[in-house]
Amino acid sequence: MPSVDLNADLGEGYGSYRCGDDAAMLGVVTSANVACGLHAGDPEIMATAFALAKTRRVAVGAHPGFPDLWGFGRRRIPFSAPEIEHLVAYQVGAAQALAAYAGHRISYVKAHGALANLAAAEPKVAEAIAQAVRAVDPGLALLAIALSAQVAAGEAAGLAVHQEIFADRGYTEDGQLIARGDPGAMIDAAEEAASRVLAMVEEGAIITASGRRLRTPIRSICVHGDTQHAVSTARAVRQRLEGAGITLAPFAA
Repeated sequence: MPSVDLNADLGEGYGSYRCGDDAAMLGVVTSANVACGLHAGDPEIMATAFALAKTRRVAVGAHPGFPDLWGFGRRRIPFSAPEIEHLVAYQVGAAQALAAYAGHRISYVKAHGALANLAAAEPKVAEAIAQAVRAVDPGLALLAIALSAQVAAGEAAGLAVHQEIFADRGYTEDGQLIARGDPGAMIDAAEEAASRVLAMVEEGAIITASGRRLRTPIRSICVHGDTQHAVSTARAVRQRLEGAGITLAPFAA
């Protein structure tokens, strides 16, 4: 079985406000999606995250979202496709600059929150993100929600596309994430999350709320860094995968 990546959304504080335990997560994950300053993050937090990731030999990606600090990027904002392209390009450039400042290098892009969910279902939004990434740096990979419109858009733009699943989120019967706030949306128990992830990786399929299997390549697994159980979930997932003989390594270096 090929290696699989374990990623987390990091750098999600702002100013004096801190969110999540980046230092602990960087001791577990193999890739870090760093917020770029619009839904969370700022230059100090970004530079610190990139520098620490470099010392831990963790790959880093830009994690662009809607400009929505109040809503943590989880509210849908009706930007046009060209506006989304510019927002994503702006954030990827900021991430590249601060990663370079820290002596590290951005190797991929992963959309955040409401922007990612829109791109999963709406081809025009997915295309806007892919076009922005290609315009800034066609050598960057796209980390895409598995079985979503992001996959086709990234491939059409000529990007290397890698599909991810979520350790701490439930899935609908068509393979989309259950909306936050709905029953089954969040999986808080670390061992339950780890068991589901191992099953999905071994079977090469998303497991829906009813137990249905939806076949998909799986190159990366996400654990959200802002949840109460983030670090324990990431550790449990890593231990369960390695215990099954599965190697963890960055999907893009």
